[in-house]
Amino acid sequence: MDLFENVSDANINLLPQDGTVHYYGKILTQSESDFFYSQLLANIDWRNDEAVIFGKKIITKRKVAWYGDFDFEYTYSNSTKKAMAWTPELLKLKKIVEEKTGEQFNSCLLNLYHNGSEGMAYHSDGEKDLKKNGAIASVSLGAERKFSFKHKTTAQKVELLLNHGSLLVMKGETQTFWKHRLPPTTKISEPRINLTFRTIVQK
Repeated sequence: MDLFENVSDANINLLPQDGTVHYYGKILTQSESDFFYSQLLANIDWRNDEAVIFGKKIITKRKVAWYGDFDFEYTYSNSTKKAMAWTPELLKLKKIVEEKTGEQFNSCLLNLYHNGSEGMAYHSDGEKDLKKNGAIASVSLGAERKFSFKHKTTAQKVELLLNHGSLLVMKGETQTFWKHRLPPTTKISEPRINLTFRTIVQK
């Protein structure tokens, strides 16, 4: 298991094989990070996430929001969401991320974790609505949290710490061969906001 700390070279692939993950480190200043964190915490239309697992409807403590260029729908965990119109702060962050990565995105799924007890189990972002092998850019705001990757065949793990105001990009075959998660922890009492900029393929 590899734990990368303060690896902020976008030219380094953190995965040993079968995918590409780049960690840019902090792309925002402390004041910018604090500003976006407070604005998103107060102004995003946060709602408890819903999922249907084995036919049972689950409502999470974690809250989510879905924004995009159009009111297209996005389905995961047997739950469908319709995108809302971008807020000014989201558009600013989208522009920053696109300039940093050279990628273009048309949507953003946001997650609000109130404290360390809330996390995300291992999964892959391989929904049919997403651009195949397209980039997913993840911006972290608030509490620093560990983020884990696990290879689907070898079970090899790669872990890193995601800082306040940082950017992580997953692309290529990452979703095909790797799962990722945000493990819960009793050590964190502050909220974390995660923004994942994505490309939805319109039908």
